[in-house]
Amino acid sequence: MSELVTGDAVVLGLRPAKLPSRALALAVDLVAVGTVFVLVSVGLTMATAALDGAASAAISVATFLLVLVGAPIAVETLSHGRSLGKLACGLRVVRDDGGPIRFRHALVRGAMGVVEILMTFGVVASVASLVSARGRRLGDVFAGTLVVRERLPAGRAASVPPPPPWLVGRFAGLDLSAVPDELWLAVRQYLTRMHQLDADVGRTMAGRLAGELAGWTGVPAPVDVPAAAYLAAVVNERQARDTHRMFAASRTSAGGPGGTGPWMGPPGPGPAGGGAGEQPWGSGAVPGAPAVAGAPAVPGAPGARPAPVSPVAPAGSGGVAAPGTDRARPPATGFAPPA
Repeated sequence: MSELVTGDAVVLGLRPAKLPSRALALAVDLVAVGTVFVLVSVGLTMATAALDGAASAAISVATFLLVLVGAPIAVETLSHGRSLGKLACGLRVVRDDGGPIRFRHALVRGAMGVVEILMTFGVVASVASLVSARGRRLGDVFAGTLVVRERLPAGRAASVPPPPPWLVGRFAGLDLSAVPDELWLAVRQYLTRMHQLDADVGRTMAGRLAGELAGWTGVPAPVDVPAAAYLAAVVNERQARDTHRMFAASRTSAGGPGGTGPWMGPPGPGPAGGGAGEQPWGSGAVPGAPAVAGAPAVPGAPGARPAPVSPVAPAGSGGVAAPGTDRARPPATGFAPPA
């Protein structure tokens, strides 16, 4: 794991890509670019057959520069470091501080790639990658970039700590659709490593991330909530919405009643799941069952009525939640932001 440190003294747990995976991604890219180059060259040769030799040579040089050099630079710039080969191999080009690359980074990598990949058949790039501790070729060194692995094996990614129980569901009305993926990644990296940071640095980092997150949502962060707890609660809200959509999609694909009836939620150990035990929703009522006057009391709570379940609609989903839905609330975990 690479020990990359940002300006806020946050250690980024990035996993640099090694030579085998980078070589495979490069091979895919070269096959794609070479196929396009051959097709474009054949088409231009047929279209410019009547021109003289100097004009044909100029067109050939322009085709080489535009297809074999310009196209990879444009793809890396527009995709923020994910070419076709890197996307297939789960790799991505990032800056040394872990941020997305821009045009200048892709331009330097592409210009150096002509020398160390195309002109030397990849020998210089292979030697530089083997010598470098982080597997960087010369283009990465001059551009200040690094190729990292985006897809990690299951169970190796650090889990985000859940928020305090009193914050669960408090930010259900936030619109999270405009928050960029780069900010979610930065928040996740902070939450998984906040207890490893110095207290002052951690508070500064949490305040800055909370301010950026509040700017994208359009709602200022509450002053009575610590910044770290606010970040954890918003991330938990996003995960709850993703889980809600996943279960709704699986219910629809499983052949449910047209998606018009109340959603009973995922199978659980209580009456909704066919077994005995406590309801995963934390209430005595069966999810999806309407409250009826005079309903029998919940066992173990004399005279108590089932608590009505309020529908929750995920922000940015564009629809209204089905009656009877509720999000699963995690148990009390004792989340404590860094003091």
